Order: sequence, then C-alpha cells, then structure tokens
Amino acid sequence: MKKIFSIFPILLFAVLVFNCSEEKSNYVAVSKFDPNRNAEADIQDAVAEAERTDKRIILDVGGEWCIWCHRIDQFIDENKELKDFLNEHYLVVKINYSKENKNEELLSKYPEIEGYPHFFVLESDGTLIHSQNTGDLEKEKSYDIDKFMTFLKEWM
Repeated sequence: MKKIFSIFPILLFAVLVFNCSEEKSNYVAVSKFDPNRNAEADIQDAVAEAERTDKRIILDVGGEWCIWCHRIDQFIDENKELKDFLNEHYLVVKINYSKENKNEELLSKYPEIEGYPHFFVLESDGTLIHSQNTGDLEKEKSYDIDKFMTFLKEWM
C-alpha cells in the first residue's frame, strides 16, 4: 500500500504537467457562408490556428445561393479519406460572396475569381500560394476524388 501512495504524487505531477503544457485552442472553424461575418477577422483567426498547428489554410469562397458550393461540401463529407486528409493538413475558412456582402475589399487582395466555389490556398502565415478554380476538380454533377486528392497533396 505504501508503494501506491509513493507513486501517486509522481503520477499526479505528470498528469498536471502534460495537461498544462498542451496548448489549448479556442479556434472555431467558419463552416457556413455568412454575409454578416468579418471575413478578415476569420482569416486572422485561422492564421493563428494554422501557425499553431502547422497547417495550411483554404479559403472557400462562395455563398449559400451556390449549388456547387453545397455539392463540394457534400462531396467532402461523403468521402472519408478525403475529409480526413483535408482536416489533417488544412483549415478551411468559408468566405461569403453574395449580393448581401461581396467581401470586395478582402477579395481584391487575391486573384480574380471566375466562378464559385473558388479556393485560395494560403501558407500558415496567410501568404497566398495558390488560386484554384474548383471547376477543374469537377466530374459530371459532382467532383472527382483523384483530382481533388491530387490538388490537396500538391499544396499541403
């Protein structure tokens, strides 16, 4: 019984040190296109989290009005390998573009968008490294898993 009591303080100390040394995050991903959000602040929050977690950022520009935006979300949700890979290497931030809020000032900092949804891949510090027309990832009325994975792997 004495051995258990002598080991207990050591175990308690180890648990406390481990829990205190682990960085906690309050980051909440932007998972819906919302014209009322501050997209610049959302990107800054993502940059802080990306630097902490060593991930890149994908700005997913579109709107609730966009059928292809919903199709891409459904495609990702239905493909576990793709979704897991995306979550392991990237933070996704939805940036609204709609008649209510075109986020023109923010989007003027990036290359021109030809269609929606559109992806901008950012380095963890927020630097643009790639502009991706998601039409290139389509297959019929959905998306192509091989093209999508190739895109993600190329820019991770």
